[in-house]
Amino acid sequence: MVNSRRKLVFKVYIRFYYAAIILLEICFCSQFSMPSSDQFSKDPGALPVATNGEPFPWRELRLPSMVIPIHYDLSVHPNLTSLDFVASEQIEVLVRDATQFIILHSKDLEITNATLHSEEDLRYRKPGKRLNVLSYPAHQQIALLVPEKLLADLRYYVAIDFQAKLADVFQGFYKSTYRTLGGETRTIAVTHFEPTEARTAFPCFDEPLFKANFSIKIRRESRHIALSNMPKVKTIELEGGLLEDHFETTVKMSTYLVAYIVCDFTSVSGTTSSGVKVSIYASPEKWSQTHYALEASLKLLDFYENYFDINYPLPKLDLIAIPDFEAGAMENWGLITYRETSLLFDPKTSSASDKLWVTRVIAHELAHQWFGNLVTMEWWNDIWLNEGFAKYMELISITATYPELQFDDYFLEVCFEVIKRDSLNSSHPISNQAETPTQIQEMFDMISYNKGACILNMLKDFLSEEKFQKGVIHYLNKFSYRNAKNDDLWSSLSNNCLEGDLTSAGFCYSDSKRTSSMLTFQGENVEVKEMMATWTLQKGIPLVVVEREGRLLRLRQERFLGGVFKEDPEWRALQERYLWHIPLTYSTSFSKAIYRHVLKSKTDTLGLPENTSWVKFNMNSNGYYIVHYEGHGWDQLIAQLNQNHTLLRPKDRISLLHDAFQLVSAGRLTIDKALDLTRYLQHETNSLALLKGLGYLESFYRMMDRRNISDVTENLKHYLLQYFKPVIDRQSWSDEGSVGDRMLRSDLLRLACDLNHAPCIQKAAELFSQQMESNGKLNIPTDVLKIVYSVGAQTTGGWNHLLKKYELSVSGAERNKILYALTTSKDQEKLMKLIKLGMEGKTIKTQDLAVLLHTIARNPTGQKLAWNFVRENWAHLLKKFDLGSFAVRMILSGTTSHFSSKDELEEVKLFFESLKAQGSHLDVFQIILETISKNIKWLERNLPTLRTWLLVRT
Repeated sequence: MVNSRRKLVFKVYIRFYYAAIILLEICFCSQFSMPSSDQFSKDPGALPVATNGEPFPWRELRLPSMVIPIHYDLSVHPNLTSLDFVASEQIEVLVRDATQFIILHSKDLEITNATLHSEEDLRYRKPGKRLNVLSYPAHQQIALLVPEKLLADLRYYVAIDFQAKLADVFQGFYKSTYRTLGGETRTIAVTHFEPTEARTAFPCFDEPLFKANFSIKIRRESRHIALSNMPKVKTIELEGGLLEDHFETTVKMSTYLVAYIVCDFTSVSGTTSSGVKVSIYASPEKWSQTHYALEASLKLLDFYENYFDINYPLPKLDLIAIPDFEAGAMENWGLITYRETSLLFDPKTSSASDKLWVTRVIAHELAHQWFGNLVTMEWWNDIWLNEGFAKYMELISITATYPELQFDDYFLEVCFEVIKRDSLNSSHPISNQAETPTQIQEMFDMISYNKGACILNMLKDFLSEEKFQKGVIHYLNKFSYRNAKNDDLWSSLSNNCLEGDLTSAGFCYSDSKRTSSMLTFQGENVEVKEMMATWTLQKGIPLVVVEREGRLLRLRQERFLGGVFKEDPEWRALQERYLWHIPLTYSTSFSKAIYRHVLKSKTDTLGLPENTSWVKFNMNSNGYYIVHYEGHGWDQLIAQLNQNHTLLRPKDRISLLHDAFQLVSAGRLTIDKALDLTRYLQHETNSLALLKGLGYLESFYRMMDRRNISDVTENLKHYLLQYFKPVIDRQSWSDEGSVGDRMLRSDLLRLACDLNHAPCIQKAAELFSQQMESNGKLNIPTDVLKIVYSVGAQTTGGWNHLLKKYELSVSGAERNKILYALTTSKDQEKLMKLIKLGMEGKTIKTQDLAVLLHTIARNPTGQKLAWNFVRENWAHLLKKFDLGSFAVRMILSGTTSHFSSKDELEEVKLFFESLKAQGSHLDVFQIILETISKNIKWLERNLPTLRTWLLVRT
């Protein structure tokens, strides 16, 4: 009953959108300001040249707005034997301004025929007019030249026949393979169009603003199934035994969200409380690993419908694990594609962190069904509206549905990760210009995802959770099936005062913030918009410097710069014109109350209500800023931690550790002071605080080990094993405890074994031997599986055994753990063998090559091996991955960003210069160079002090 009612509602939606299409087109077209087609006819010399030598009638990267799509009727027939496809489409278009050409995106497609029909042609069944097709590959565009001018305000129908090879890379319409347990290799065909690859599968208006409806038909063999965004309506038998599946027409959406797959997968299904059918698809032998994903998807989809107060608008939602997938997942509306390790969960081999990861990725992609799919950014410069929101909604949804996963605590790392990146001068604003496909690909980075999520979390804390949610609902309702930009979000969040919040003067109070410093004018857009412009339109992160004089706090804000010291000549110039509106929170030793103040100027003063022994800013680390306590501020906080650390909240203890070591990298705090701060950790019981402190000490050990600074390496090793021995000895080799306890166990025992702690090595070797003797029948606790394999991989017999086990395993989680273990070998020949296998793409899939090179480079034995391989095989790597892809960026940064010597810096510079000379340029080049320079300066400044500090304590 619920299902049939939902289908009826969906059909009403479709009829409504078709009926209202003219009104929507008026809104849609008003967002363009492109020139008309007549503009370029005045200056034909300015036009580019098509491949046939004729003038190409359009010279801009962005498409003109003279013609807009209304509906695509797309028919596709992939051949999984010859690995190609033939297809046809009919695009219904509306002409806004009279024109003699239509510009579409098309890349690597062979167009065999193109015709045009008017509405009259179709009505009277007249033959269409053949179109002349011009191609301009530099802009990935084609021009359809019409014999007679197309008239404004009329609709036309463009029919195109085309064909192409299934792609070998991970974009467009590409082939993916998997091996059965019997050794048979099977092929499937899958799409991945975000951001600009729909044009490689069908000619289209491949920009997010050109939303349309899609009716899709897929031809297949009977041994396969076909999936697309919408439910299947019917299947027709064709000659030769082929079947053609017809799918319901989609809602209005952007081209990058179109999806279709031909495969032989099996599924498990369930229904949400509102009647949406949810199915999880995987290759047949991995079907048993789909059940957790189904449980999580049902629970999370129910949560989002309630939170957004908007029903998921499609009748079904499929989630499918793809054997070859570069990204983590892709939010195609109604057919979400995943890397296998981001969707499948095997209780025998998946650890606590694996479970958290799968839950996070599912939560992220489901959030996109509203943020990104229902409401889409106008252009890729605002991709953070999609990705930042989806990342933020991971926090909100998982905290509500799976509180035991403790993601609320882990979210701190989401922000800490990006702060390191954002503190470099090579960072960029969240909302940033991007025009070319490569520039657009580079926008999918930590700034768009993590920083976007962190400033939204900060804004939620500033407005209150209730008002933030109300504003989000307003935003989604207002822009449903449309496009939005930065200011549209701030407008929605500004105009959402709840009843009773407005004062007679038009001011709006935030709950629990009724102090004079927190009266914020929200009757107009100006407050939120002005504040958030400082976070989205300029790069970087602020440093708040706090100096206490009795009951007076002197505040000033600066731009925080990692690796640039105040005495450096460039420091002052890098500070100019940077100013944030910072929603500060702080607390004192006197009271647990949280005080609030918005810092809008370079300097300010605050009065404390009472005498206090210390003051702590950025409560619960909700703010996106770093705090430095001048004078005796750090000493007072260190004293409190040593005396009774529980007076400070766990998140505040973690943020103190984070800020202290970030300040070391900026030359604002000495390393011995930051290390003194970690001394309280012997009394710490919070797992994440322990992990944070240990993480910094381990990173110093890794740096010294890679640079072969043997005395400091040995002293750090002794200090870690001696100082943290009690907490190491308390760890059990099991899967018991909370998620935090289990993640601490995994990291702590891994570090202990890496440091050759005898009891750890002995226990891991014993478990490895027992599993080998049992022919794999002994199940090792999942949280220590990677540790056991890493110790086992240090012998030739163990390494070979693991490589064979890797080939046979059907668990992506286990394969990841084995691959990591194999990369820890100290034998260069073995590491080189792994790289060769990764390049072949059979035993080790190409999708894992970037991670493989990254982990080998982190091994002191493999760091030069991986770097030299990348330099010598760059051309081969670019045949496997697009230049701007995440994989290429990860390969470059993963094999170089840990370097810390001037010779290494020079090597990397020369390599990047050679790439630029060949026409390849990426923003990541400058990020890497700046990171290496930062590492060099860190060592020069801190090595002597670190050496002395360790000598005193070991």
